[in-house]
Amino acid sequence: QVQLVESGGGLVQAGGSLRLSCAASLRAFAGYNMGWFRQVPGKEREIVGGISRGGGSTYYADSVKGRFTVSRDNARSTVSLQMDSLKPEDTAVYYCAAARGFRVPTTPEDYDYWGQGTQVTVSS
Repeated sequence: QVQLVESGGGLVQAGGSLRLSCAASLRAFAGYNMGWFRQVPGKEREIVGGISRGGGSTYYADSVKGRFTVSRDNARSTVSLQMDSLKPEDTAVYYCAAARGFRVPTTPEDYDYWGQGTQVTVSS
């Protein structure tokens, strides 16, 4: 059974940092591109960042470039999202997701597996 389990969410003040982790019980984890998405009520789920299967290529939404960093450890089947200089508008439920294929997808429908999400709240 495939499982993606996020952890590390919480409440932080603006300007602070959080590190989200996602543990995957995926067969051949290194064969999946991994993405981080976020969603607020009433809005569509949007990509935050992603990382290719080998970790050599990353993608970031313009809104988080220079503040967020995606990394992965294929030996441990984990992917992380380091979030620095957090802003109140970063408040959302954050999800990790896994996708087959050759490139990091940027749209939710191109992902095959999802975690349950973890809440991140940034206070002003």
